[in-house]
Amino acid sequence: MTAPQELRTSRLLLRSIERGDVPAIVCLAGAREIAATTANIPHPYAEHDAQSFLAHSEEEFRVGRSATFAVTISPRGDLCGAIGLVITPAHERAELGYWIGVPYWGQGFATEAAGAVITFGFETLRLNRIHASHFAGNTASQRVLEKIGMRHEGPSRQHIRKWNRFIDLENYGLLASEFRGASTSP
Repeated sequence: MTAPQELRTSRLLLRSIERGDVPAIVCLAGAREIAATTANIPHPYAEHDAQSFLAHSEEEFRVGRSATFAVTISPRGDLCGAIGLVITPAHERAELGYWIGVPYWGQGFATEAAGAVITFGFETLRLNRIHASHFAGNTASQRVLEKIGMRHEGPSRQHIRKWNRFIDLENYGLLASEFRGASTSP
């Protein structure tokens, strides 16, 4: 495999991240608000961070451990974030992760992109389970995960250390059987 396939929604095109996306990634992921709500995005965020992200995403896809997409707004193609699955093939599961740039918050792009990616995970990758988590108190991510049908599975207390403090995670999951049941309901 060379690159993830493209996924389309009514407003978005999810495609492979490209070298030309680096300046937009630096600008959007560089916002302190993005770093404050994600486990692995540093602040400040520099060009070398975006280059490392791109190289890591390409390598992990090549070996079958992830599928990462640039979230772009159709038809102009403006990059507004990134989303992906970190895959554990032996257990047929993946972890969903995403970020959307601050100027694009509150417009439903995360929910729309996440819905497309979980469909891809269950229908194309044939996963049995997709899980995700958010920092305690991040109600925007909580709403995204609930809207795409994930069930709250409980907290992981002080699971992440970010900026010298420990943060609880709230964990969510969705099984293929639940996804199929939801997509066949009237």
